[in-house]
Amino acid sequence: MVDDTFIIGLVLRLPVVLFALTVHEFMHAWTAYKCGDDTAYRMGRVTLNPLPHLDPIGTLCLMFAPIGWAKPVPVNPANFDYETRKRSEALVSVAGVAANFGLAAVLAGLVRLLVWQGALAENQLGLILWRMLSLAIIVNFGLGVFNLLPIPPLDGSHLARLFLPLGLADRYVQLRRYGIFLLLGIVLLNRYTGLLIWPILGLTRLFAGSNGTDAILWYAFGAGT
Repeated sequence: MVDDTFIIGLVLRLPVVLFALTVHEFMHAWTAYKCGDDTAYRMGRVTLNPLPHLDPIGTLCLMFAPIGWAKPVPVNPANFDYETRKRSEALVSVAGVAANFGLAAVLAGLVRLLVWQGALAENQLGLILWRMLSLAIIVNFGLGVFNLLPIPPLDGSHLARLFLPLGLADRYVQLRRYGIFLLLGIVLLNRYTGLLIWPILGLTRLFAGSNGTDAILWYAFGAGT
């Protein structure tokens, strides 16, 4: 039998995860469009509607496991201006990560202010809102950190490729066939070492402060609903 606490937690995580993924992919598509490539725009990806962005399996994995993904935004670098193509590719690659980091930083700053004011949950509704706020911070920082890993097909690999010599970049791209195995290895390593947890906590503490981070962790993982 499925525990009621698990069901409630899933219901609260769902909008948080959907919004984080949607913002990430929207920013990729919007940045590509602004840089001159309308491929994603013509496919309806420059939208905050989550449905065009979601990969069903990837979303389910992010809900139930420490790894997940959305549909990659199609980008045709040939549509960028030749003289600024590398810059445009870099901007598109970093746009999703920047959006997640920016959103998490703003929300963490809000938590810092709320904790300083002593505005903690006083009822069931407050507890739900605090839990969703805390999850949003962790999920968005987590997506940002994870996507910066230089492992194909993550955003970090696109950035790394742009700064490698041509021959080495071509060989680096070939790692894509092993990407899923490398990512699973990172997830397993993280399970035992906290490899990804420490930068997420560090970023949270930077913007939310120590007391704010304690509140975020308690509401996200320790509070009942």
